[in-house]
Amino acid sequence: MTRELRCADLMPGCNFVAQGEDDSEVMKKTAEHAKNVHKMVAISLGVEKKARAAIRAV
Repeated sequence: MTRELRCADLMPGCNFVAQGEDDSEVMKKTAEHAKNVHKMVAISLGVEKKARAAIRAV
């Protein structure tokens, strides 16, 4: 089952969508995107919790 996180759920206006076979793969892609596009050096525990909660099955 594919898992997905839409960045717009956390950062309104961003069209990035991370997909993967599991939540870990989605989070890896999301962290890379946050670093490169949103200039986040590190993802805080609070942001990580919100991101994990926003991942859904597609």
